[in-house]
Formats: sequence, C-alpha cells, structure tokens
Amino acid sequence: MCRTNVPTWGNEIMSFAPRLSLLCLFVSFPLAGQQRTAPPPASRPAAPAAPHDLVRGAVSAVDLRARTLDVTTGVGFALRIVRLQVPADVPITDREDGQREPMRLAELKPGDIVRATFGGRQTGLVAYVIERVGRMDRGVEPTP
Repeated sequence: MCRTNVPTWGNEIMSFAPRLSLLCLFVSFPLAGQQRTAPPPASRPAAPAAPHDLVRGAVSAVDLRARTLDVTTGVGFALRIVRLQVPADVPITDREDGQREPMRLAELKPGDIVRATFGGRQTGLVAYVIERVGRMDRGVEPTP
C-alpha cells in the first residue's frame, strides 16, 4: 500500500516558503516608503568637558625653560614617564603638611611625589592642576 498524499515535513516547508516570501515583500514596501526623521535640535548644546587624566608619581625632572615636568609612575609591572607641559597659570599646591599652600614650578624637585590632572592637546600633555603630596627623602638602602 502506497500513500502518495501524505504530507511530509519537506513538503509543508516548500508550500509555506512562497507565501512567506510574498508576505515579506508586501511588508517591506510600506517600510521602505517611510523616512527617518532627525531628532529635534537641542535648544542649547552642552559644553564639551575637557578630557582629563590623573597621574600620581615621583618627579624625575623639572625643566624651567620649557616649563615641563617629568613624572615617573607605575603602570602594572612597568614604569612610565609622563612629560607634562605646565602653563604659567596652572595652580601648583603643596599638601605635604596637610594644608594647601601655593608654590612655584621652581620649587618642585626630583623626588617630590605629585598628583597632577592633565589633558591631551595637539602640542602634548598639558597639566591643569599639580599638587605635591609628599617627598621621597631616601632611596633603597644598600644591603651589606
């Protein structure tokens, strides 16, 4: 006995596929006619914040002529030297004794521990705020 009119899974899919194709085609026409609308313009654009970063480390060099400050900091298991340009109007404070006292760039010495906020510009990294938080008085003691 042979059954020829028994629907199989393959036959059902094959008869459903043309209907699904036509349905997708008809649904896509109205969607293609719609235009995307631009969001309404903001009444006042927000001022972009200056990108900034923070570095904590030891001063390794101070160049008064070029007004730059090299800060050595640890990044993972590596050391990184960050060279910051220091404009004349950048506030430099001393917080070593718990008070914020203003100081000049010439007063920073190698071995000072600083925290500096800076941002990148086309001319390089520029400091916004520099704060001395301590001093390294001694290096590693030699072992006999």
